Amino acid sequence: MTPERSIREAFVEASSFLDACGVMEPQRNAQLLLEHVLGLSGTAYYMALPERFPEELRTAWEEAVNRKAEGMPAQYITGEQEFYGRAFEVTPDVLIPRPETELLVEAVLKEAGALQGKLRVADIGTGSGAIAVTLALQSSAWKVMASDISPAALEVAARNAGKLGAEVEFREGNLLEPFAGTALDIVVSNPPYIPAADIEGLQPEVRDYEPRTALDGGEDGLNPYRIMMEQLELLPAPPRIIAFELGMGQAGEVADLLRREGHWSRIVTVQDLAGIDRHVLGISR
Repeated sequence: MTPERSIREAFVEASSFLDACGVMEPQRNAQLLLEHVLGLSGTAYYMALPERFPEELRTAWEEAVNRKAEGMPAQYITGEQEFYGRAFEVTPDVLIPRPETELLVEAVLKEAGALQGKLRVADIGTGSGAIAVTLALQSSAWKVMASDISPAALEVAARNAGKLGAEVEFREGNLLEPFAGTALDIVVSNPPYIPAADIEGLQPEVRDYEPRTALDGGEDGLNPYRIMMEQLELLPAPPRIIAFELGMGQAGEVADLLRREGHWSRIVTVQDLAGIDRHVLGISR
């Protein structure tokens, strides 16, 4: 960074550098990193733009920008991602929560409104814990549990639950296996759904940095859904609501999987903000 620059000039310089390095959304990424390094956000950040860039933060700023230029997601550099209005810790051990997953949470909350009693909910493949923690905070009367095959991911999720004050029980294991013998009213999952052959074609930020176990859904991307359908026999009874996030073009096949099981009287497909069929729910009354 050129000496004696203002914060605004540092932002412009970093944006141009990231753009030249082929980073997508260079201005947005530069602002995220700048807010993180300065410890400012919102109005305080914009008011500080004319000020001289703090010399003591120069090294941290240059390191952050260089890591971004190498391809690392900004969320792994800053260590957090917002989800449902809350800041969640994220590390390379977990998938970065996406905005479209907030719609899955909203769909579950909406459909569960008609169910009575203290509901038992399981988030399968919890990663950062974004879904489980959000459901626990939005519906404090629920008993929320979550599983992941990765011990490191569960540590991140547990920290998020503790920091945000959510009561969530975490279990280690593959998909529904940790809930064998456990009665569940709601099962929700954003599992790996990228076809294995497509992973090399993903954006480098995703392909090279996010955990492959959270991306690879097998040959056609549907292996986790099939496995969970088989694992339903581990539960005392099928959940009254089952809710999945999925990839583009997979909604029809996942809906058919749920129909063939015959447990749910209504199959609902929810589109994301881009109009893509992104979530499928099975609902019984």
